[in-house]
Amino acid sequence: MDWLPGLELWAGRIGAATGLATLAVALRGFWRGLHRIAGRETGIAHRALRWPFLLLATVIYAGLCALLWQPIPLTLMPLTRLVMLSLGSLLFFSALGLYLWGFHTLGKMFAASSGFGVRLYTDHRLITRGPYAYVRHPMYLAVIIAGLGALLIYKTWAMAFFALNMFGLVFRARGEEQALAAEFAEEWNAYASRVPAWIPCVSILMKLNDFFQN
Repeated sequence: MDWLPGLELWAGRIGAATGLATLAVALRGFWRGLHRIAGRETGIAHRALRWPFLLLATVIYAGLCALLWQPIPLTLMPLTRLVMLSLGSLLFFSALGLYLWGFHTLGKMFAASSGFGVRLYTDHRLITRGPYAYVRHPMYLAVIIAGLGALLIYKTWAMAFFALNMFGLVFRARGEEQALAAEFAEEWNAYASRVPAWIPCVSILMKLNDFFQN
């Protein structure tokens, strides 16, 4: 498999380009959201969700990843490397597609949040279409899957660090759900009762069942 190193190189380059492009889309959405009129806020969102704090946090996180960008010492057979690259690419690029689908579906309802607090808008609406019809946190799920895929593609300590701490999004999602439940009450309860938080299989099966019954 003399061609494998070249394939790994190009997969890494394409992954980096598409990942950075997706990050740019997200940052543009964050910036736009910071300039909208805030409605319900929880925690210390009024302090944490300001551009100086977010910029500082981004710079620190990027610096840590740069320091950790060292290959994990692994001795792998070419076939194992090919399988890891194929699976990683499938996970990573599919996850980016899911993230962008969620971002497009939210539209103006895309709001910045952090582990320190959640901010909704004065005209906030509960979005239940698109990927949100199948899972309550498609964008967070996409980031977790993308982290696992990136770890298989790049096999660096930085990606291991990223993949592990992205599971912390589970706790951020709980905070967002509490804010949405307080804001939308019965509408949220009805939505949460029929759409799972993380595993979309149940929603997909229910929609398939409704389709065949009709």
